[in-house]
Amino acid sequence: MKQFLITLTAAIVALIIVLVALPIGLIAVLASAKPHTSGNIVVSLDLRDKMSDQSRSQPFDFLTGKSMSTLEVVQTLHRAADDTHVKAVFIRLPEGGMSPAAAEEIRDAIIYVRRASKPVIAHSQGLYPDTMVVASYMLGSAASELWMQPRASFQVTGISTSTMFMKRAFDKYGVQAQYEQRYEFKNAVNPYLYDDYTPAHREATLSWMDSIYQSMLSNIAHDRRIDQAKLQQTLEAGPYGAEQALDLGLVTHLGQVHDAQAAAMKRGDDKTQIVDLRDYERSLDPQVTGDQIAVIDGEGAIMTGKGGGGFGSSPTMLSDDISNAFYTAAKDTKVRAIVFRVSSPGGSDTASEQIANAMQAAKEAGKPVVVSMGEYAASGGYWVSSGASSIVANPSTLTGSIGVFGGKFALGDALSKFGIDIRDIGVGGDYSSAFSEAKGFSPAQRAALSSWIDQIYNGFIVHVASGRNIPVEQVQQIAKGRVWTGQQALGLHLVDKTGGFYDAVDEAKRL
Repeated sequence: MKQFLITLTAAIVALIIVLVALPIGLIAVLASAKPHTSGNIVVSLDLRDKMSDQSRSQPFDFLTGKSMSTLEVVQTLHRAADDTHVKAVFIRLPEGGMSPAAAEEIRDAIIYVRRASKPVIAHSQGLYPDTMVVASYMLGSAASELWMQPRASFQVTGISTSTMFMKRAFDKYGVQAQYEQRYEFKNAVNPYLYDDYTPAHREATLSWMDSIYQSMLSNIAHDRRIDQAKLQQTLEAGPYGAEQALDLGLVTHLGQVHDAQAAAMKRGDDKTQIVDLRDYERSLDPQVTGDQIAVIDGEGAIMTGKGGGGFGSSPTMLSDDISNAFYTAAKDTKVRAIVFRVSSPGGSDTASEQIANAMQAAKEAGKPVVVSMGEYAASGGYWVSSGASSIVANPSTLTGSIGVFGGKFALGDALSKFGIDIRDIGVGGDYSSAFSEAKGFSPAQRAALSSWIDQIYNGFIVHVASGRNIPVEQVQQIAKGRVWTGQQALGLHLVDKTGGFYDAVDEAKRL
């Protein structure tokens, strides 16, 4: 049986399920965690490694070392701030971009470290054109000192992206992309249907890009103590060399990686050692006692099923696993509240509804549920979030996308050019062959598909209206598949506050 997808990302995605543990953890009195360290240390964090939002195991971690997730980095930096052995933090920045939401959360953690009177030294070997290089610069700007390698390039001039439209190629080779969308802003399949941005596609994309850009600029201006308008003018007049960036006050020091690391080491004594954040995290000895907050992790495309082994690199939110985690937390008498970390661009509507129902059961058991949104919580990701007791999103989280699409590629004409013929055969009603690749939908099949899409969309609208206590008419106006940033969503009452994981934990404590 074909599984219908409601998603923000491309229509064709290869997913390989990875064996994962039940996605639930516990938070208690973190200050009681004691590190197995002796003597003074400088904690080192390399952000050039690709990070997921949440912790997950890979088959060859024992050979290559386990990459840290955004949440692990944030939590470990908080521990480091409270550890008297840690004298400073040294960070190596990526040369390209990074997730804006992840950058915001790590920036907040850096500020937390600095408020503990511990310096943070960041080093860059250059910042080069990339969709979100401004996010990398924003993170570095939160450091006590931002170093750049001499003669490196500083190319932080804005945010740009590109979309590859395939409509003309499909027309040329006989591929028919047949999709129903609800509605004009549900643009994940637009590259297959058009040869350029539609007005709605362009409007929504530029809107969330500008929201993220202005949020990044505001943070940089605050951290570097520069007027935001002047900062924007200076950045957009680039690119610059490292020496120019120093003269303009965009960085604080020039030097090699070794020089910046030495500056961090000076915060300790002669016996101070530098320790990788991953090693430091492994040295911690958490002690969970007393009342607890359960943390349920949900990352990736939302699908029905449960973890079943295999190799792969794509995280997946499997509805049986997530639902069971909610039921387990609901029954645990020590658990007083639940934080549900969501970083998902969407997925199956039935899987989303299963998770939403389990969340509701936990709430009915007297356990408040606070959603902490990561990089995405869009479409199905918003479906599973909207019924929470409270929703906390990063300002640059991409959320909303309350909409649906469904359809297929008809490949019969294209394949016949290569001597390949698809022949359908079957029994039963006309709709049984609706999703055959041989030919396009018949008028009756298209009408049935459209009716099905309407049912899912209308159900989505009602679900959001009920969960957020918003009139249906208001949800209809802000839905239509449109993506909003967390900052925009706050003004639309789609989220309750902006902030990161620890803000969600504080909200769970309050409830």
